[in-house]
Amino acid sequence: QVQLVESGGGSVQAGGSLRLSCTASGFACDGYAMGWFRQGPGKGREGVSCISWTGYETYYVDSVKGRFTISRDNAKNTLYLQMNSLKPEDTAMYYCAVDRNYARMVAGPFDLNYWGQGTQVTVSS
Repeated sequence: QVQLVESGGGSVQAGGSLRLSCTASGFACDGYAMGWFRQGPGKGREGVSCISWTGYETYYVDSVKGRFTISRDNAKNTLYLQMNSLKPEDTAMYYCAVDRNYARMVAGPFDLNYWGQGTQVTVSS
């Protein structure tokens, strides 16, 4: 059974940091792109950052560039998102996803292979 489990969310003040993790089980992540998406209150789900299965290609939405860093450890089947200089507008439920097609993942949260249940990030001003 394929499962993605996110962790590391929480409540922080603006300017603080959090590190999200997503561990996959039931399959090997080799060959899969992995990514983070978020959905804020009253908003649609948006792509935050993606990484190809080799790690050579990464994508960041403009609003997080220079503040967030995505990485992965294929040996551990785990995806990470280091989030620094957090802002109140980063408040959202953060979801992990995997897909065979990196370009499709960068294009948006549509028809991706697998999703996690999400971890809440709340940033107060």
